[in-house]
Amino acid sequence: MAQQERAVRTRQAVLNAAAQVFAEHGYVAATVADILHTAGVTKGALYFHFDSKEALAKGVLELQTNLHLTPQDIKLQELIDLTMTVAHQLPTDPVLRAGARLSADPVGREHYESAWTNWVTLITNILTQAHQHHETLPHIQPLETAELVVSAFNGVQLYSHLETNHTDIEHRVSTLMKHLMPSIATPTTLMRLDMNPDRGARLLTPTPPTPKTSSH
Repeated sequence: MAQQERAVRTRQAVLNAAAQVFAEHGYVAATVADILHTAGVTKGALYFHFDSKEALAKGVLELQTNLHLTPQDIKLQELIDLTMTVAHQLPTDPVLRAGARLSADPVGREHYESAWTNWVTLITNILTQAHQHHETLPHIQPLETAELVVSAFNGVQLYSHLETNHTDIEHRVSTLMKHLMPSIATPTTLMRLDMNPDRGARLLTPTPPTPKTSSH
């Protein structure tokens, strides 16, 4: 069991290191030597889990949609929560930063594809549920709308990255949602959506426990 736990920790350390290197240098300029140095593991340990730089990129991309968000009564709120949570984490999370850079790399994508397909699938499922709950306007097609959301989000995050190094991304993604949702949500659903820039931060901030009152 201890050996298995060490293997899991080593694999995670390698993926975290690969994410840092890919986020900083991109796929082409990144080297396995850089990743080894960042991870602090032996070449044998790395190659036990990943046999190439391509496999490392694929491993990082597989982590992109591993988000654990609280289910909401309004499914479109879950879509907003997804975008706002990613926006909140992107400036500091090397895995998400690497995923954004790898997915937009036209050269690297020939080797490992991108995370966009997984994001589209995840958002299509949310929109399908929203449609079943009568939250969406009649013309909405879940797949094409999911592709629109993913492409628009990536455009916004790229602009934010180049202009401000993501310091304003939560504001920009909030603005994006406020422009998109009126064309997606029914009026009654739209009124109930929280699209504020701090939505992601609030979702990821643990709620302090309620103090116990003493009884006399």
